[in-house]
Amino acid sequence: MNEELDYAEMLEIPLETVSVKRKEKKKQIAYEPDLKEQLVEQVNDRLEEEDGTYAESTPIPREESRGNKRRISRIVLIAEFAAICVLCATIFFTNVFLTDSAINTFVRGLFQGNASNADARGYGEFTLSSVVNEYVDAEIAVSDTGVLSFTAECSVYPPCEGEIVSVNGTAETGYTVELKHSDSFSTIMSGLDTVYAAEGDVVKGNLPVAFTDGEGEVRVMFYSDGTLLNCYTVDGENGLSWS
Repeated sequence: MNEELDYAEMLEIPLETVSVKRKEKKKQIAYEPDLKEQLVEQVNDRLEEEDGTYAESTPIPREESRGNKRRISRIVLIAEFAAICVLCATIFFTNVFLTDSAINTFVRGLFQGNASNADARGYGEFTLSSVVNEYVDAEIAVSDTGVLSFTAECSVYPPCEGEIVSVNGTAETGYTVELKHSDSFSTIMSGLDTVYAAEGDVVKGNLPVAFTDGEGEVRVMFYSDGTLLNCYTVDGENGLSWS
């Protein structure tokens, strides 16, 4: 300050016009602790006054547990996929080398349906009827092997109710019809000129299924599990019955 007064006197400036300003010192800002630490200290002080316990910050759980669960799920999926592959390989090799194995029987049962849906009736449980009308003058013969045959112009009837499995042939060569009566019993009729029903139709013994013009021989054969049957007879009215 003396230097400023001396300088003013040297310049002959009245002292009243000289304003002296002091340079203020910068205040030092005290370091403030972290807000989290302050909060923890305050809570600790309060709890210490009450019951002597202390507050502690709880660490946030990391994603390690979720990663472990995902890893375990992935391992389980891989194990299931491997088990399915082993099962498929087992079925394939047993189909090739062990066709009558238990697993093949089980799989075939799944695709063929339940036993409750099967028709296990044998041929002896069916009542046979004539394959031609009783008013038709037709001579029906049965061979020793069990093949029934006749030649006449007439309608042809199924020997008993059943479902048409297939219709093959032409009008020129003659049609062949296969009837399924049960899972084991079936009938094949050949030499037909006209067929009235189609594959999948259900037929009855009292309704004609085909027609023959009498120029060719009609043959009727009964099968049980693929074996030709010859255990039936023809009476005087062209009726059929099991012997």
